[in-house]
Amino acid sequence: EAQLVESGGGLVQAGGSLRLSCAASGFTFDGYAVGWFRRAPGKEREGVLCTSDSDGTIYYVDSVKDRFTISTHNAKNTAYLQMNNLKLEDTAVYYCAAFIEHCSGPVDYWGQGTQVTVSS
Repeated sequence: EAQLVESGGGLVQAGGSLRLSCAASGFTFDGYAVGWFRRAPGKEREGVLCTSDSDGTIYYVDSVKDRFTISTHNAKNTAYLQMNNLKLEDTAVYYCAAFIEHCSGPVDYWGQGTQVTVSS
């Protein structure tokens, strides 16, 4: 069964860093764009950023542009979200997603989410 599994979430103090992982099984990231979404308490899910060979990296949230980095390790079939200088407003459940071919394409797979909590 094809799936995405996130890991690496947790509790971190404001100003700290976390690296989330998104491991694909049952398929490879070849031909997919990979993105991260988040859902903060009481808010709608929002796209954070996405990357593909053709799109480059697209940021959907201005406040993370200088702090979050997405990368993929094709040999490990894993994507990463490096989050630095975390802020209270980054508290959310983070989901990775595999889009068909482009960041504008339909999502083929979703991960189950991993909780990130930033404390003061």
